[in-house]
Amino acid sequence: MSITRGGAQSSPVIDRVTALINPIVADLGLDLYDIEYTGGVLRVVVDTQPGGPEGVSLDNISLITRLVSREFDHSDPIPGRYTLEVSSPGLERTLREPRHFHREIGKTLAVKLEAPINGERRVQGDLISATDDSITLRLADTAMSELIIPFANIDRAKTVFNWGPAPKPGSKKSKEDGGNAS
Repeated sequence: MSITRGGAQSSPVIDRVTALINPIVADLGLDLYDIEYTGGVLRVVVDTQPGGPEGVSLDNISLITRLVSREFDHSDPIPGRYTLEVSSPGLERTLREPRHFHREIGKTLAVKLEAPINGERRVQGDLISATDDSITLRLADTAMSELIIPFANIDRAKTVFNWGPAPKPGSKKSKEDGGNAS
């Protein structure tokens, strides 16, 4: 059984879980990014508020895990046995809902399509706009063309983190940032 919040699938379980988790996450100044319930594993993904500082601390993850576990012990929203996993979306985050795409404007995305566009099932480009019905990518081709993709044609999408080489110790770049290659 695979159930996700906000996607094509939903359920009373996800609705109950969302209602219990939202206040906990909001009280900590964070955003409930996604919930997925698959094969006895409940994955809760939390993020900073849109436009806020980047990153969710491990302290916040462990605090949310404790608070949610305690709330679930009292409310028992999921029948039977399950495993609770709380995490952040990470650097390369999965995008499912229109609100996820709105948050990532200006970033590079990799998109797998349900049906090919211009003969391609996989495209990558910079997200330049997002509506509730579609996204627009600027492709890295010679023409810097733009591609409009309806949400109905998106099978999977995620942000792409561009890993650059770390500066060599003693290099000019390394000295400019105080020797920290962060």
